[in-house]
Amino acid sequence: MSEKFYVTTPIYYVNDEPHIGHAYTTIAADVLARYHRLRGRDVFFLTGTDEHGIKIVKAAREKGTTPAELADSVVVRFKELWKLLNISNDDFIRTSQQRHEKRVQEIIRRLLQQDEIYRGKYEGWYDEGQEEFVTDFTAAQNNYKSAISGKPLVRYSEESWFFRLSKWINRLIEYIESHERFILPESRRNEILSKLRQGVGDLSISRQIAKLDGWGVPMPNDPEHSVYVWIDALSNYITALGIPEIGDEFDGKASQYWPADIHLIGKDILWFHAVYWPALLMALEMPLPETIFAHGWWTSEGKKMSKSLGNFISFDTIEQICTDYCPDAFRYFLLREVPFGADGDFSLNAFKMRYNNELANDIGNLLSRTVNMIGRYFDGKIPSPAQRELIGIEAEFLSEPLRKLQSQADDMITDCKFSDYITAVLDLTTATNRYIDKTEPFKLARQPDQQERIATILYTCAEMVRLALFYLTPFMPDKAAEGLAHLGISQDQVELTDEAVEFGQIRPGMGVSGPVSLFPRKI
Repeated sequence: MSEKFYVTTPIYYVNDEPHIGHAYTTIAADVLARYHRLRGRDVFFLTGTDEHGIKIVKAAREKGTTPAELADSVVVRFKELWKLLNISNDDFIRTSQQRHEKRVQEIIRRLLQQDEIYRGKYEGWYDEGQEEFVTDFTAAQNNYKSAISGKPLVRYSEESWFFRLSKWINRLIEYIESHERFILPESRRNEILSKLRQGVGDLSISRQIAKLDGWGVPMPNDPEHSVYVWIDALSNYITALGIPEIGDEFDGKASQYWPADIHLIGKDILWFHAVYWPALLMALEMPLPETIFAHGWWTSEGKKMSKSLGNFISFDTIEQICTDYCPDAFRYFLLREVPFGADGDFSLNAFKMRYNNELANDIGNLLSRTVNMIGRYFDGKIPSPAQRELIGIEAEFLSEPLRKLQSQADDMITDCKFSDYITAVLDLTTATNRYIDKTEPFKLARQPDQQERIATILYTCAEMVRLALFYLTPFMPDKAAEGLAHLGISQDQVELTDEAVEFGQIRPGMGVSGPVSLFPRKI
C-alpha cells in the first residue's frame, strides 16, 4: 500500500458565486494533490460547499428563493469553475447531503454521551457574516462591527446547547506549542496561541431552527434547535470519509485517509479550524490533522475587491482570462505571484508580464528552440549523446539548478512554498537557455565533425525541458502535457519519482514534433 495523502479545501458558502479567493485555495489544493499522486502516493482530495446557516437563509430571502434552491444553483457554478480550472478533487461534499447530516447528528450524540455538551443560555454579540460569536471586549474594540466585513454586530439572547470548549484549551495550547507544523505560517500560529492564552469560554453550538426557516441539521436531542453552522461545516472533513459509521453505504468508505495531512484555508477562518475543530476532535478521541495552513487575501489592481469598483475577480472574469490566455496560465500566476500565506494583488499587467516573460519567453521558447533544432539537425529524432550524465560545460550550467530542484521540491511542496518551487523550475529553464546561447549548436551545425557534440547538447536540452515540464505538471497539467507531447512523451508517462527525475531518462530515437507554440505571446 502506498503512502497516503489527504488534502482539503474549506467548504465554500453558497450565498454567492465563486470568485478568485475560492479559486486560489482550490488550485493550491489541486497542486498538492497532483504532486503527491505523481510521487506515487495514495491521494484523497476533498472540496465542497457549506450550505447551512443564517448567511445562506438571508441570501435566499433576498433573492426570493429557498435556501435549498439557492444552494443547488450556486453549487453548479462551483462545479463549472472547478472543471474550467481542471481541479482533480476526489469528492465534492455538500452539507445538505444526508450522508453528512446524519453523521453530524451522530457526532453530537457521542458528545452528549460523553457529557461534552450541556444546555445553557447565550447572550452576547454575533457576527452574522462570519457566523461567529464575538466577546464583549472584541466587539467594543471594533466599535461593535465585524472585524472582517465591517457590518454591525447583532445582539443575541437565546437558549442554546454548549460544547465544553474551555475544558480543552490548555491541552490545545500544549499541542500547538509541541507541534510546530500544526498551524502555518508561523505568524498565524503565534496569533492563535496569543488569543488562546487570553482565555476562551464554552461554545454555543445550536440555533433556534425556526429563525433559520427550518434550514439546518436538527440537534438530535432537541429538534427545535439546529447544529451551529461551524460545527456542521468542520465535520465535513471526516463525514466525507464515512466517519462516524452510522450503518449506511458510506460507512468507512475512505476512513483510512484520516487524519488529514493538510487543511488549506483562508486566514479569516483560522480560529474555527485551529481551535474549534481540534477541540472537537480531542473530545471525540480522534487524531488531529497534521497541518492547518492559512493563506492570505487577494486585492485587485491595488485595491480591495469590490463589484462597485469594477475590480472584482469573479467567475466571469476568471473565465474571460482563461479564454484570452489559458486556464493553466491563471493557475500558474496565482501560485507564482506571491508567497502562499501572504496577501497578494491581482493585476492584469502583472499577469501579462508573467505570461510573456516566464511562460512564453522562457519555458515556451526553450521547448520551441529544442524541438526545432532536433527537427532540423536530427530528422526529428532525439539524438544519442556522447554521455547520459552532466559533465563539463553541461554540469557547469545545469548541475546546480537541477540538483536544487530535485533535492528541495518535496520540502517546498510540504511547506506550500509554491512560488519558490516555480522559481526553482524557472532557474533550470533559464540556465538551459543560457547553455544553448553558450554552446551555440546552431553554429556547430556548420561543422560536419561536430555532429556528436550537437547530439549531446540537444539531448541535454531535451532532458531539461522534460524535467521542467514534469515538475510543472501539478501547476499546469494541460500545458505540461501539451509540451511533453512535442517530445514524444505521453501524459501517462509523467512521474515525479526519484528515478523519473534523474537526468538521462529520455530515450534517444523518440520522435519530436513541431512547430511549437505552447504559450503564444500576448500584446
